[in-house]
Amino acid sequence: MPEPIITAEMLVFTGMDSMPVTYDVEKGAVAKFARAIGDLNPLYIDDLVARNSSYGGLIAPPTFLRSLIPGRYAKPFPEPFSYVLDGGSSYTFFAPVRVGDRITVTRRFVELFEKQGKLGTMLFRVQEIKYVNQHGEVAATQRTTTISYGTGQRDPAIDDL
Repeated sequence: MPEPIITAEMLVFTGMDSMPVTYDVEKGAVAKFARAIGDLNPLYIDDLVARNSSYGGLIAPPTFLRSLIPGRYAKPFPEPFSYVLDGGSSYTFFAPVRVGDRITVTRRFVELFEKQGKLGTMLFRVQEIKYVNQHGEVAATQRTTTISYGTGQRDPAIDDL
């Protein structure tokens, strides 16, 4: 059985929050994102339609939140492997994100575990991203899993994933 790869230095990250980053949700950015994903819902791009809707104004597509990148942790995660995969995300939505909102994004490191697979040891990092508007309301959360594996040759470009 291989030796565990999770170190005390890695475990320190469990429960750690990233630095917050605040974004202004701008009309042009929302329209550009909606066009890029091929969703021309008038609630995202048409002021008049959106104003006369139950939202009272333009809103962002739910996946727009993916473009709001959380800040870094106080120090880089000691990544032991050279390959990193997106292990998937799940979202919970609580309130619409509106054009004109200021969304503060933070990321919390919630879980770290390893598994054995065909490619050897794989390291799983589970993080929760929180999107909070200017009124202190949580607009959404995203739970995301990152999987790393490989040769053990660290790539500095992926330190902060």
